[in-house]
Amino acid sequence: MFAGRCFLCRGDAGDALDRAHILCGACERSLAGAAAPRCPVCALASRGNQVCGRCLRDRPHFDATRCALDYRFPVDVLVQSLKFRGELAIAGLFGRLLHRHVESVALLVPDFMLPVPLSAARMRERGYNQAMEIARALAAEFVRSAPDEGGPRLDADLCRRTRDTAPQADLPWKQRAMNLRAAFACEQPLAGKNIAVLDDVMTTGATLNEVAKTLKSAGAVRIVNWVVARTPAAGDQ
Repeated sequence: MFAGRCFLCRGDAGDALDRAHILCGACERSLAGAAAPRCPVCALASRGNQVCGRCLRDRPHFDATRCALDYRFPVDVLVQSLKFRGELAIAGLFGRLLHRHVESVALLVPDFMLPVPLSAARMRERGYNQAMEIARALAAEFVRSAPDEGGPRLDADLCRRTRDTAPQADLPWKQRAMNLRAAFACEQPLAGKNIAVLDDVMTTGATLNEVAKTLKSAGAVRIVNWVVARTPAAGDQ
């Protein structure tokens, strides 16, 4: 908890008991919102919201990506604080912001919501999965906004990580897809299902693409990525 102080500027953040409100109004407005136009598949900048050339040349296994924020300061500070410093209250903020975004753009409510799984070794080291914490917060937002519907079912067991892999951030971009090859497994039948895969940050999309490939091999028909933040392409920085 932040004792009513804004996590970024330490000014008054309002209700200290509301885990989803840990920023003051000014700092929340400063977050680098994901501006249009974007490729509807990978969420990188694309003229006229058209599918970008990269996705046309090499179509990923996922069908769409929705991101709430751009991965720029101060969003990067918040993401790293949640991921590496155990500031779990930030997951509440991300869940609220992501809910606001997907509610405004979603044309189809997925059947399931899957947080990207961590390996057992990484889970023991960190003690929590930041994607799961955000997914829990997002699920609570769906229930709060539509109690009778509740949004997609949160199911962390749809897919599991079968082996530990080198951290993606430590690898050159061209090696990231190879690092994740056959790193996930799904034993559940998913024929005809629509699934939202949730993660904190999307950079190359290699992890999300491998998860989508695994889910589609189990019969899923549509995969949409729900990510808190998207790393802009080099030319868009």
